[in-house]
Amino acid sequence: MGTAVQRPRRAAPAGHRRHQRTSQRPVLPPWLLARLVPPAVATGAGTVLALWWQDTYAVTGADQWLTGAGRITGLLAGYAAPVLLLLMARIPALERDVGADRLARWHAIGGRYLVGLVTVHVLTVVWGSALTAHRAVLRETVRMVLHDPDMLKATAATLLLLGTGAVSARVARRRLGYETWYYLHLATYLAVALGFAHQLTNGADLGRGPARAGWYVLYLGTFAVLGWYRLAVPFLRDRRHRLHVAEVRPEGPGVVSVFLSGERLGELRAEPGQFFRLQFLAPGLRWAANPYSLSAPPTDRFLRFTVKGLGGHSAALAGLHPGTRVRAEGPYGAFTARRRTQRRVLLIAGGVGITPLRTLFETLPAGPGELTLLYRARDGEDLLFRRELERIAGTRSARLSYLVGRRDETGDPLSAAALGRLVPGLAQHDVFLCGPAAMTGAVTHELRAAGVPAHRIHHESFDL
Repeated sequence: MGTAVQRPRRAAPAGHRRHQRTSQRPVLPPWLLARLVPPAVATGAGTVLALWWQDTYAVTGADQWLTGAGRITGLLAGYAAPVLLLLMARIPALERDVGADRLARWHAIGGRYLVGLVTVHVLTVVWGSALTAHRAVLRETVRMVLHDPDMLKATAATLLLLGTGAVSARVARRRLGYETWYYLHLATYLAVALGFAHQLTNGADLGRGPARAGWYVLYLGTFAVLGWYRLAVPFLRDRRHRLHVAEVRPEGPGVVSVFLSGERLGELRAEPGQFFRLQFLAPGLRWAANPYSLSAPPTDRFLRFTVKGLGGHSAALAGLHPGTRVRAEGPYGAFTARRRTQRRVLLIAGGVGITPLRTLFETLPAGPGELTLLYRARDGEDLLFRRELERIAGTRSARLSYLVGRRDETGDPLSAAALGRLVPGLAQHDVFLCGPAAMTGAVTHELRAAGVPAHRIHHESFDL
């Protein structure tokens, strides 16, 4: 472990190092939106419940209790569906200030509630209707589904939502590749559209003018936002910036850096620590847009992404040819200098998690001795950007330590006690953390044990 000042192993493509800049824009405090979104969503849910309350004068008998439960869960499910789509609509303010990983966690939690609400809605509505009509539950189910075209739409929407929920479960998600999971997840758009039609036709609480108009605004507004940020903006940026592969450079075992060039890249206003979703227009890659972090500060002429071949898509990037066209969504992510609150900053990287931290190591404003990078790897071959990091450390008078070795041989170099020895005054640091999910969780626990407040531990993950 240690630091040194050395020349880079190899120069970046011409112009890559010459035009570094930091994006400046007036923004809200980075914590504000994250605190405002949950109460705003809860307020909307309360408003939706008021639709049921104003039309319900009394509830008597088991059939009315069940039917009432069906109406409530149906309204909440109808409200939750577009809200969950908005969380993943790539709205720049949310992606920048809340963070892609937090939005994904909210989306996943909300998705589980949505599946539960839809399930209860179906069961209570059918059961309540069967009691009211004095029919068997199975007979009433067949009658409702087969004799009402809009109930067929509702049934299709329910099956699509339940199927998506099943493939999104943690156990199933681990067995699916990112691309497979991504395309299966697109079925939710069709499910929401079918459910919208069912709600307008069969929703007893949406019959009045203001409620119906509000529902139209919610759903049509959601699809307009999705169409703009998921389709129109990437298309327009593709035509304007004309991104293409400039070079693919080996960095280590199974790791390559992909340099992208294009036109007017400064207009993207990318910040160190952010990521893009890249779609390479090459055989086998053109139908998926995967997230990759910037591994060098963005410039007006080049963007660099460093990728480890962990799956089919990432492994195939090593075979890209210069000139391959690229469509990019982004920049996204709140893992930037704007999260900093303290003068002293600690960066902790694990494996290929060094990619966004390498950009912050170079660009975070810090005086001599105020910036520390700890880089964890199993062996020396897994250390990426070694010469670059040592050059940056020497230039900035920053501390750089390599924590190399297997835990069963060297112990845990990222335990609370070890971190306290490596970083004096650890509790007074901001900590930026990036690495495998298991490592991130373990190190977060150790940092908390060492006295670092949770709001000063910053990390962002693509694991959904």
